[in-house]
Amino acid sequence: MEAWKKYHYRNLWQHPLWAEMQKQNGREVWHFKKKEDAEALVIKHQLPFGLCWLEVPRGPLFLDEASLQVIMEELAKLGRKEGAVFVRLSSYAELGVGSLELGVAKGDHHPETSLVIDLDQSEDAILAHMKPKGRYNIRVAEKHHIKVEPSEDLDSFYRILKDTGGRDGFGIHLKSYYENMLKALGKHAQLLLARYEDRVVAGGIFVYLDEWGIYYYGASDHHYRNMMAPYLVQWHAIQEAKKRGCKHYDFLGIAPEGASGHAWAGVTEFKKKFGGRVVSYPVAKDLVLRPFWYFLYKLRK
Repeated sequence: MEAWKKYHYRNLWQHPLWAEMQKQNGREVWHFKKKEDAEALVIKHQLPFGLCWLEVPRGPLFLDEASLQVIMEELAKLGRKEGAVFVRLSSYAELGVGSLELGVAKGDHHPETSLVIDLDQSEDAILAHMKPKGRYNIRVAEKHHIKVEPSEDLDSFYRILKDTGGRDGFGIHLKSYYENMLKALGKHAQLLLARYEDRVVAGGIFVYLDEWGIYYYGASDHHYRNMMAPYLVQWHAIQEAKKRGCKHYDFLGIAPEGASGHAWAGVTEFKKKFGGRVVSYPVAKDLVLRPFWYFLYKLRK
């Protein structure tokens, strides 16, 4: 049973709510379940030239190697039926897929390292474990009378998200993607906006599901950077996660230790000011079904 608890935990990305969100965003989704010891939520992603790849985000879920063997055979069968170039697996558990005699290559879709705050401590203790600059920046935002509240004003968030993406060099989805995410996850998702007077200066989309509070998307107005509003947004989200009974708060990805020049270096510096513990996950794997096209895909990436 310990193995089951460790490996068969239904995380956000293997949850029916995530399947519903993907469907609302126009993606095809499958769910495989073999008795009570193996299952996988599978999402189809389109590629040029009529090709596709399949994703099993933070899955599959399995009890032991035998149950993994069963679900992997089903995934390979589906992949071949759909003509997929590869199936990407990013399970929290070590897959041990070498014993399955299937072609496997390293994938890179979900972060391999994250930062987690354990919430089974008081708010004072959480603040005490932050870096001094983290606590200081929260106080700076409070002194500027930044007001953080739940909101349905997605237009304002999307405005600063576009600015943030352009400034920091990362791509964003269409606004409908975030609308569908908030709609599909319902009470488990929350948009928090920080306002200075009447202007939205920072915000984020957060998920609270079972034991986990998750920081998913964040944005800020660079013109108001000295007010440190993003720090107060995070602190409100951490408090909300604790209030909802979550046991952990996940910052959802930081640069790996020692990875100098990493694309996430800036956001990692921000996240680490909140303290927490660094956690590492198994490297994602690609089950390669069409080697020639996979080679071209990796070359293009």
